[in-house]
Amino acid sequence: MKVTIVGAGNVGATCADVISYRGIASQVVLLDIKEGFAEGKAMDIMQCAPNTGFNTYVTGVTGDYSKTAGSNVVVITSGVPRKPGMTREELIGINAGIVKGVAENVLKYSPDAIVVVVSNPMDTMTYLTLKATGLPRHKVIGMGGALDSARFKYFLSKALDKPTGDVDGMVIGGHGDTTMIPLTRLASYNGIPVTDFLSGEELEKVAADTMVGGATLTKLLGTSAWYAPGAAVAYLVDSILNDQKKMIACSVLLEGEYGQDDICLGVPCIIGANGLEEILDIHLNDEEKAKFEKSADAVRNMNADLKEVLA
Repeated sequence: MKVTIVGAGNVGATCADVISYRGIASQVVLLDIKEGFAEGKAMDIMQCAPNTGFNTYVTGVTGDYSKTAGSNVVVITSGVPRKPGMTREELIGINAGIVKGVAENVLKYSPDAIVVVVSNPMDTMTYLTLKATGLPRHKVIGMGGALDSARFKYFLSKALDKPTGDVDGMVIGGHGDTTMIPLTRLASYNGIPVTDFLSGEELEKVAADTMVGGATLTKLLGTSAWYAPGAAVAYLVDSILNDQKKMIACSVLLEGEYGQDDICLGVPCIIGANGLEEILDIHLNDEEKAKFEKSADAVRNMNADLKEVLA
């Protein structure tokens, strides 16, 4: 199985590293426009193999999309990362043209690939990729919910003072500081609702910390985070390549689900060999429905800025 990762920055390189040492794919191609950058990252990763024992073959190329031919999955991380104080939404004008060009180029050589979009603002870039390429919705997946849900579980585990592996939770809605919806009502600790252990005030803090999880790291690091995002992408790619049919919150095109049409938003999905295999309709209460509608309105407003790019 072959995976192409466009953008050899921190997230792209971490994704390649995780895919390699977990043996998710037999071949990974890192592509970047900066001369020698992807080649250097690939060489550095490959020099880990003698000490870590992985067999994935990682190569790097500068702008040569022909080397990506025959990819089963293409991951798009290209674009400008956030700086402190910058929202994901502010990246639309910068990243839209980049993502559109990348999507069109990779599909020239891998027309059957499933495309995973990571670039921010992720929901809008996923929608752009769908509209620009004309791919069916099951082949274009936005990676946001997998990361947001991981951060949610982390903050839940801290509040509970329990291992993250014993905690389950999901974040739906837009992948933005004000648009994501941590489903605290449905979160659990080894199958027991977390509401049995945490007060409403404590859960509100967990949700608030989750929503600004990326911004908090950007402030601390001076740029976007990369370890957790890279691992979240690899987790999603693993479910595709190995047909694991995991339930993962992903940004996908909605066609009536959750009362929304013609928009990409994070919802519970079954992810397998065909990409998006099923959208699960979980019961939301009135408060959660209202938050989801508000999230959809915000993302739809951002999508309106794509008119020139898609013209």
